Amino acid sequence: MELNVHGKQIDVGDSLRTHVEDKLEDLNQKYFNHATFATVTFSREGHGHPRTKAHVSIQLGKNIMVVADATDADPYASFEAAATKVGKQLRRYKKKLRDHHERLEQTPESEIVKARDYVLAAVPEQDDETPEASISDEPIVVAEMSKDIETMSVSEAVMRLDLSGEPALMFRNGSHGGLSMVYKRSDGNVGWVDPENQD
Repeated sequence: MELNVHGKQIDVGDSLRTHVEDKLEDLNQKYFNHATFATVTFSREGHGHPRTKAHVSIQLGKNIMVVADATDADPYASFEAAATKVGKQLRRYKKKLRDHHERLEQTPESEIVKARDYVLAAVPEQDDETPEASISDEPIVVAEMSKDIETMSVSEAVMRLDLSGEPALMFRNGSHGGLSMVYKRSDGNVGWVDPENQD
């Protein structure tokens, strides 16, 4: 497994780097042993009483990311908390991840839909003095990427959503071949959008 350990406004010493490498290698060996690369980023959070945020991102296979964050006054403690979250996710989905990995290796390229992923700028707040002419009807695109929309079951999509930490995931529903989406609701549950009459 290739590992990158970075610090944003914080120096990551050899001792912390070694600790991160050992812990993530143990997790990889214990749960999956297919991780291709991992990134751990430490950054300062807060003012006055700075805390350290640890962001852990591990790629287990094609398009499967496990992401976790934790914040603590001590960098070691923040990393341990994030690594514990990763371990819980891997333990919860261990069997599904193995089955999913084997199925993906046999998935023909024709089952993957190519799409464009756009990031739109946030709409600025308007006040009564802002002239109407300065408000654009079209959103401003700040980033554009290509993305694969894979064929999977709803339970696989929910697993991938949970592992990635993303708010939503679009996929091609394996039961009918149409597009579906799962998303995290504000009440903590997962919503599922499955349009009718897809042809």
